[in-house]
Amino acid sequence: MTSKYYITTPIYYVNDVPHIGHTCTTVAADILARYHRLNGENVFFLTGTDEHGAKVAQAAAKKDLTPEDFCNKISTRFQKTWENLNISNDFFIRTTDPRHVKVASQLLKKIYENGDIYKDVYQGLYCIGCEKFLTESDLEDGHCPLHPPEQTINQKEENWFFRLSKYAPKLIELIENDETNYIYPEGKRREVLAKLKAGIHDISFSRANVDWGIPIPWDKSQTIYVWVEALINYYSATQFLENKEKFWPADVHVLGKEILWFHTAIWQAMLLSVGLPLPQKTFVHSFYIMKDKKMSKSLGNLITPEELISQFGIDGSRYLIASSFPAQNDSNVSLKRYTKTYNADLANGLGNLVSRTANLAEKNDLKISPHKQVKFFNGIDKSINAFNLPKSLDIIWNTDKNSVSSINQRFTQEKVWELPEKKQQEVLREIISDIQQITYNIKPFMPTTAKKIDKIFSGKVTAPDPLFPRL
Repeated sequence: MTSKYYITTPIYYVNDVPHIGHTCTTVAADILARYHRLNGENVFFLTGTDEHGAKVAQAAAKKDLTPEDFCNKISTRFQKTWENLNISNDFFIRTTDPRHVKVASQLLKKIYENGDIYKDVYQGLYCIGCEKFLTESDLEDGHCPLHPPEQTINQKEENWFFRLSKYAPKLIELIENDETNYIYPEGKRREVLAKLKAGIHDISFSRANVDWGIPIPWDKSQTIYVWVEALINYYSATQFLENKEKFWPADVHVLGKEILWFHTAIWQAMLLSVGLPLPQKTFVHSFYIMKDKKMSKSLGNLITPEELISQFGIDGSRYLIASSFPAQNDSNVSLKRYTKTYNADLANGLGNLVSRTANLAEKNDLKISPHKQVKFFNGIDKSINAFNLPKSLDIIWNTDKNSVSSINQRFTQEKVWELPEKKQQEVLREIISDIQQITYNIKPFMPTTAKKIDKIFSGKVTAPDPLFPRL
């Protein structure tokens, strides 16, 4: 029986357009989805947009649009961006989809009926930018560190609360046990454990005076807190899509560290409340930074997906994102750094190898059969499943015995172009066989490039245009 693999990105908030932070998470998830498909697994890859909440209504008003029209516009932008980056998601969920609204309402009602939701008054600090109440551990200098100080305000309102504290002991038990731990990498696991052990309070699950949201099923005067409702998308997509219910629980949620707590404590507690299986793994990556500062719209240091594609092409952009992926620590990036990497690894590395080999093969009138014994290089399986995408690419480019750099070195050291005709053809066939192995390994990362290389070295070889023109 074919095993299933269910991978998700966060659903991105539509108060702004896609940037490199969204892009890095989505490309990483796409690489994992493609890798598992190549291994013969039945993959369901989900991404989408989070479309409710006060911030969305405010952003729509600034554009003189209705919330519905605003959401349609920005959600379409996200979908187009992922198409442009060759993202292979199986479904794009929108939280304004009536089917999601129905499932989210049902799940919340079940939590309520299980006695885990009650009414109380909340008074405390609230971040308008994050749309969340803040605890002491969230604060830096008395305000949210992710947004301007004026967006941290005192707020008091009557809400419906979730008994998060009830599930803290169980969450600690699960996370401390290596067999049941679901938080990766280790640093993020320790961070969540420390917060749970320090003591946590119950949290508000509803909002008063926020009309743009899903009404609380038993109290239409309030709407479901946008963060709570957004989390339910991972489950709801498996309920209303044909034959997708078999995919729950998720094998891995991929997300950035700013939403760690919601995905590793609140979401799991909700699932425990209704008796649903927990996601197998939550992989939490760090940030892209520029000049040691987190990228943000207010600082004007964002890189857009459109900029990347315009300068480096689709597969060039995918390679650069994967090679700089901030799996454990923040990753300093810039267009200048990316250009240097592009020229070294793609133009002078893989592109040059394919070009010089194909040119000489064409002169020798070589005909090549498709390579049948393809496999992933040693270490790829481990590194890719650990989301160490830079390590995976380093194996392909530098450390495997049949890596891009080692074959380029062989080509130069043996001066293949000077060998006698028979020997030259023999060596060329060996090099092409190695290139075909490399091509299989880059399929999750650069699927279009892999197809191009497969076509070049299938049948009679013809010298191609440069795969990656030097910048």
